Amino acid sequence: MFHYTGGVRSLIRLCPVVSTLLLAHIVLWLLFVIPLSALEPIWQHVIGTNDALRNGEYWRLISPLVLHYDFNHMAANSLSLWLFGPWLERALGKGKFLLLYLGGGVGANIATVLLLPPMYSHVGASGAIFALFGMYSYLALFRRDLIAPRHAQLLLAAMAINLLLGLMEPDGNLIAHLFGFVTGGLLAPFLAVRPGPPSFHVVRP
Repeated sequence: MFHYTGGVRSLIRLCPVVSTLLLAHIVLWLLFVIPLSALEPIWQHVIGTNDALRNGEYWRLISPLVLHYDFNHMAANSLSLWLFGPWLERALGKGKFLLLYLGGGVGANIATVLLLPPMYSHVGASGAIFALFGMYSYLALFRRDLIAPRHAQLLLAAMAINLLLGLMEPDGNLIAHLFGFVTGGLLAPFLAVRPGPPSFHVVRP
């Protein structure tokens, strides 16, 4: 599996966007899991609801990306971000990485609005996570100077497993997964990787 091998302090220093997103996942999950009735109206105003989005509440394209329904949902997305995010943030830079992440998440949520029923509601970072997979797929196929073939094979296998797990989730938003991946792949050619990107580490079981 691929992951950042440094400590927490190094992660915060070298990958501030990934660190901030991970912190937001945890803090917001803790905030909304607390059984305080006063927070329920806030939750209802920030989750992704197709009908509300169609009526102009466009902040719901972004706010669901840091919200999760339960611990397992939050933990799975946070683990994927920790595994796949740091290398890309260091290779792209903070601004381009954030553009990829938010662009993929927003693209996934727009597809959700257009293709799923009006009363459908959703939260989670899956669309943005799959945008990272789309970027990695582009690099594995077209930038083999950055990712060795054996590493590319492991990457593609890991991404296929994540897609399969998404298909097996009874309440999973497959539309968000697919369109997040597509958006990441479409953005990838326009996001130049920094010269001399960090080495790509593989941790073997």
